Amino acid sequence: MTSVESGADGGRWLDAHYDPVAGLYTFSSCVDLADLSGDGENRLVVGDLGTGSSGMKLKVYRGTALMSENTLLDLPAGLVAFFMDLHEPRIPTIAVASGPCIYLYKNLRPYFKFTLPSLEVNTLEQDVWQQAREGQIDPLTLKEMLESIRKKADVPLSIRSLRFLSLEADDLDEFVQLHKQQPIKRQTVITCIDTLKKSTADEDGVSCLVVGTESSDVFILDSKAFIILSKMSLPAPPTMMDVTGQFDVEFRITAACRGISTSCAGEEESDKPKHSVELSSHPVGLVRVGKNVLVGCTDESLQGFTQKGKKLWTIVLPAPITTMAPMDLPTRGFQGVLVGLANCEVHLYRDKNLLSTIKTPDVVTSICFGRYGREDGTLVMTTKGGGLMVKILKRMAVFDDRDSAPGPPLAQSVRLNVPKKTKLYVDQTLRERENGVAMHRAFQMDLSRVRLAAAKAYVKALESSLTPMSASLSEPLKMNAVVQGLGPSFKLTLHIQNTAACRPVMNLAISFLYDEKLYRIRDPYMRIPLLVPGLIYPVGTFVDCTNDKGIADIIKVFVLHEGKSSPLLTAHINMPVSEGLCS
Repeated sequence: MTSVESGADGGRWLDAHYDPVAGLYTFSSCVDLADLSGDGENRLVVGDLGTGSSGMKLKVYRGTALMSENTLLDLPAGLVAFFMDLHEPRIPTIAVASGPCIYLYKNLRPYFKFTLPSLEVNTLEQDVWQQAREGQIDPLTLKEMLESIRKKADVPLSIRSLRFLSLEADDLDEFVQLHKQQPIKRQTVITCIDTLKKSTADEDGVSCLVVGTESSDVFILDSKAFIILSKMSLPAPPTMMDVTGQFDVEFRITAACRGISTSCAGEEESDKPKHSVELSSHPVGLVRVGKNVLVGCTDESLQGFTQKGKKLWTIVLPAPITTMAPMDLPTRGFQGVLVGLANCEVHLYRDKNLLSTIKTPDVVTSICFGRYGREDGTLVMTTKGGGLMVKILKRMAVFDDRDSAPGPPLAQSVRLNVPKKTKLYVDQTLRERENGVAMHRAFQMDLSRVRLAAAKAYVKALESSLTPMSASLSEPLKMNAVVQGLGPSFKLTLHIQNTAACRPVMNLAISFLYDEKLYRIRDPYMRIPLLVPGLIYPVGTFVDCTNDKGIADIIKVFVLHEGKSSPLLTAHINMPVSEGLCS
């Protein structure tokens, strides 16, 4: 397996293999990695959908080569590898959910077939088919009676009756003659499959199978006797599941259900869900990361929930989600979620933080991360065009925890340690409730007075040019002053800038107002040259302190326009105490 460094993700991944014509059409639920030979090398197990009507196969890859394949009788809904016994050598069994059946493969050979139990058949439906069998009613009457039963009955009709109702009037008689002698059966199909550890959390511990069905039921099956250990009901058919815990101790099943913008994400320890969440749109992906549940929706959003269904955060993605898979790397203590997008990108998130972006040549339809061969950090992906990609995470790769996505900073989600409510706080709260109107009026009155005082001071400053910035539109100026020295002689430097866009300012002068008993300025009146917009012009002079009593005062600086008495701007300089004369 050759490796080429990938530059699309900062060099964190190595491009180990890419076959654009591998002919693999599958989803993440039909891909798994397992050691099928007991030699320490994991193989890639894929449930290939083929063309959708034919060519369904169970394929096993070793490295980049196809190792074996078995024909499947129906479209696979899910695929898992699990240990069903304690026999040595420890080789897992492959379970493929297809239609109403689960096909088990051991040592890459068919081993066992389990079929879900039949559902209850509507008694009224049986009666009308019995009348049709005895010739008491014609096909048109049968169709009318079945239509009436479908609208009113609590138990749904069988597949045979539904297919009969969809036929044209010319085909009804032929259908009745062909099927009237056969018994009516109502069979459900499997929509998703997962595994649950039986009694120990060991990696090679015996597991149970957990299957979700189109009849909105969840079954837990014993892997030895293949009997139903537990049955739970959901409000809608589950399409995705995540299972954690042990059956003999405590377990939790989180399921995303099909419905009108509805998802059931709850813990299943009884026959009914304990918690449920209604989403804003249909769920397309479900992954558990630590104690949080991440759900991808059709509105191009990724949402985080607690185990009890409390919403934690929501992030908006740049494209629709095509698939999701967990990324668990125990050797580094890293857990995240890989999200495949329709814009040929795969994003890696830890909570709501985007850690990595992988560019792909085609839209990714399935993702599986784990140990492949002898490499722990291997990312296996299949594309919409049937391609197979294998990437290996570098051993020195580091993911930055900073939040690179736009939005509030990561520190904002940290919970504050809010102290307990004291009696004083409760009394103050009650007082505010009782006198809320009066307190609000007093606050508004004080706020209005502060605003009025600030407005008056601002107008006065503008009229007297007491601000360091000019309010004139024709001569927009800005000035700041710097005093240097310890005394008794100080150097005073004024930095003047013309803030106009393109108009120069000329015929300006600087004048000083000060206490002549304390200070003496060598140049009390200075002319300013032409001021070009954008440049800062330093104008300096020296100030001598003539008092030896350690007294400091304010020197006022005026920038004037020649021929006008009102200054353009004014600056007040707080002079420091002269240390030379004080000593």
